[in-house]
Amino acid sequence: LLFVLCHGLLQFSQLLYSAYFKSIITTIEQRYGLSSYSSGTISSLHEVSNSVLIVFVSYFGTRVHRPRVIGIGGLLMAVSATMLSLPHFLSQPYEYDSVLHSKNRQDLCKLQGNASDHGCGQDDSRRLADTNNLWFLMASAQLLFGVGSVPIQPFGISYIDDFAGAGNSPLYIAILFAVSVFGPAIGYLLGSVVLQIYVDVDTEQEVRHGDPRWVGAWWMGLLITACCLVLTSIPYFFFPRTMPADESDMKDDFKEPDVSLLDFLKLFPRMFVRLLLSPLFLMLVLAQCCFSSVIAGLATFLNKFLERQYGASPVYSSLLVGAVNLPAVAVGMLGGGVIMKRAGLTLKTIPRFSVALLTTSTLLCVPLFFMGCPTQKVSDVNPSSPLECYANCSCPSSAFNPVCGSDGIEYVSPCHAGCTNFTRDPNNTLRLYTSCRCVSGGQSHARPASCPNGCPHFLLPVILVMSLAALIACLTHNPLYMMVLRSVASEEKSFAIGIQFLLMRLLAWLPAPALFGTAIDTSCIWWKRVCGKKFSCGYYDNNILRNRYMGLQVGYKVMGVFLLVLLGRKAQRMQEYCLEKRPEGLL
Repeated sequence: LLFVLCHGLLQFSQLLYSAYFKSIITTIEQRYGLSSYSSGTISSLHEVSNSVLIVFVSYFGTRVHRPRVIGIGGLLMAVSATMLSLPHFLSQPYEYDSVLHSKNRQDLCKLQGNASDHGCGQDDSRRLADTNNLWFLMASAQLLFGVGSVPIQPFGISYIDDFAGAGNSPLYIAILFAVSVFGPAIGYLLGSVVLQIYVDVDTEQEVRHGDPRWVGAWWMGLLITACCLVLTSIPYFFFPRTMPADESDMKDDFKEPDVSLLDFLKLFPRMFVRLLLSPLFLMLVLAQCCFSSVIAGLATFLNKFLERQYGASPVYSSLLVGAVNLPAVAVGMLGGGVIMKRAGLTLKTIPRFSVALLTTSTLLCVPLFFMGCPTQKVSDVNPSSPLECYANCSCPSSAFNPVCGSDGIEYVSPCHAGCTNFTRDPNNTLRLYTSCRCVSGGQSHARPASCPNGCPHFLLPVILVMSLAALIACLTHNPLYMMVLRSVASEEKSFAIGIQFLLMRLLAWLPAPALFGTAIDTSCIWWKRVCGKKFSCGYYDNNILRNRYMGLQVGYKVMGVFLLVLLGRKAQRMQEYCLEKRPEGLL
């Protein structure tokens, strides 16, 4: 039981780390000017090293000191979490366009005869160098994280299964998942706390929380998760290689034929092809890949979607995902297990049950296409005709400091609004930009910060509808998982689960975030630029963003439902591996 608790805590820390990293992705994008495609790729890179090594885990199963290997894996993950926070300490302090602090006030309109573009300054070239270093560091850290996370689940579960005694194993594994389920939710909540602190803790700043230029202390949570991983890995070095268990069970387990690694690698492709030629197994795993892709897209970019579409701050969107969406997923998964046990679903009824629930879940997503509003009017961006009024203001092309004119139109910076002056409050914070030549109407002034988003009233209904759809879809998680176990012969069970995870990584968890990122990037209508290179996206076309992001999810779900319908028809004609003969089939 002690091992189960330790393992639950380590898995909890691992999921805490993954979820926290996903909750700060939009902040890292903004700080280092990444596109969504790049951040999506970075967030799924750990699947590469994981997929390569997972094959060997099934071979080395009982031949190594499992608890120690798990402990080493945990320490590797802690190292990778620390590496991820390094870009913050290696790059120069975060700089933003500002009138009060910048050296030559280039954010205001300085009337000159001709519009000159400020060349590529030293600061700008350093910002680009920082972004390139970040790519290298974060990619290496994610690959290392993948290596560290390989032994955790397979070794942990097999160790518990070997030494728990016949009746206790399902209970222990249920406890394990129950403990680790809270990891992701707490990861997002940690994100929402940390992002309220300004990124450079030791400097005073004029941007307030909620300003589009605000960047939270994303690196702080990474150091916290690294500490958790170290603390939960240490106990593993004190567990024995084997524990006393039922003698009868043990003799069977350790009589494994000793296959050499070379023979194993020769056998592997043959078994792999045999599994893939089983149409039932293949359709099932492909259907699961479709649903996993939806989860990957939601986990990585739901924050960003809520921020851009409904004007939620990064803090509030992380809070909503952690407090509403993820608990709904956990309830769905547990509910699926209960239904499976109570209703006694069979190989023939699982596809029907799943199709009914997943169709409902897909239909719930349809209203989301209409819950949103277009991008606010931004001068120069939509409509994208440059205005004459700031033509001789010599505005830098990299300026990004949104202001909201008194005419209700947003401008990319005070310079683009043609403002030549500003007023302060008594406590030296900026109040208004004045005498703005591009702002029409009597009072030609502009407020710092973006114009208010027209859609905040949709935010809660959207998150509730999404959570309900997720809850209904997750009820099928456990039954579909059981169906994989029942569609293969019992001696191939562990191999089949390994292949299922491998295919889900390669076909869903790896490509999906990059695909969703590309869909988000294609809806960008104005990129920030540094030294003439694209930095991160400044403005999206909200309608296209919503239709592409939701459309990709619905497309995946429809594909999955279609595969399950085919599967159901195929299962009608199949005989089931009878469960009564094999008690271990329940696990």
